[in-house]
Amino acid sequence: MGIQLTKQGIDLGMITGQPAAMLTFYRDVLGFRQEPDTPFPGGGVMHRVWCGESLIKIVAPAKLPEAKAAGGGITGATGMRYFTISVNNLEALVADSRAAGSTVVVEPREARPGIRIAIVTDPDGNLVEFLTKTA
Repeated sequence: MGIQLTKQGIDLGMITGQPAAMLTFYRDVLGFRQEPDTPFPGGGVMHRVWCGESLIKIVAPAKLPEAKAAGGGITGATGMRYFTISVNNLEALVADSRAAGSTVVVEPREARPGIRIAIVTDPDGNLVEFLTKTA
């Protein structure tokens, strides 16, 4: 039968110990629209920003977990390693991200014919890929 969507986007949750820096990146640098904060079950706060029809939940728990995400880039570990945002201003987003202190992991380049990508880090080191169609 397959999935029967009720929304044309996904919700993505990220746990952070630096919510102000994360909000600055996603809201101010990338321009995502912020909704009012909500309490997080078990303590803490959930900051919510929209990327199109997808909701990014930036969670600042009352007690930060001791475990950290595995480093090593995209192929450094299993599990979710990056997410992709389709854009039409790739170079500007890379420049803005760099100016805001992000590391540019992959400079803008052709990934395959008709597709250009770049990958930057957010303040927590999560990998964010920007993708644009050129053809």
